[in-house]
Amino acid sequence: MNERHPDGDYSRGAKWFHWLTLPPLALTLLSGLTIRFIADDAKMAFYTVHESLGLLLLVLSAARLSWRLTHRPPQMAPAIPALEQAGANAVHALLYVLLIVQPLLGFLTTNAYGFPQRDATAFLGFINLPTFMDAAPELAGSLHWAHSLTGWLLIPLIAAHIAGVLRHHVGHGDGTLLRML
Repeated sequence: MNERHPDGDYSRGAKWFHWLTLPPLALTLLSGLTIRFIADDAKMAFYTVHESLGLLLLVLSAARLSWRLTHRPPQMAPAIPALEQAGANAVHALLYVLLIVQPLLGFLTTNAYGFPQRDATAFLGFINLPTFMDAAPELAGSLHWAHSLTGWLLIPLIAAHIAGVLRHHVGHGDGTLLRML
């Protein structure tokens, strides 16, 4: 709890999960947006990094969701209008869903294209993961489309999350940001 936000802070675990999720999320999104511009001779290594970060993000997000389900977050300040609270809750819920669905879709897409994370493209460069399906090019295209769509959906959700925090911190001068620091 802090004097600017008497409704309480997030737990230490929630703060750690929040800030540990940020770097792999940012790097995965950036690499996903730029991968098509990478020279073909470097593309496989780039994919390996992108996919490894995506799976790391999946593990962190699943652990983070488990933490969230077992550690109730602090209440929002009563002065925040109900519609704004509902919007914030919706953005948080959608972020959790997409942070799990997005890397799962990517992992399945890779398998469907026939490039499971093994050998030269192993997870983190050295951990071979099991193959979950044979190559299925028709399915791969649909999975890739869904993976791309969820990636694009993450961007406005993250922007809304940041805008909400800045609105409270700069615009209202309340302690909303401080609850996560």
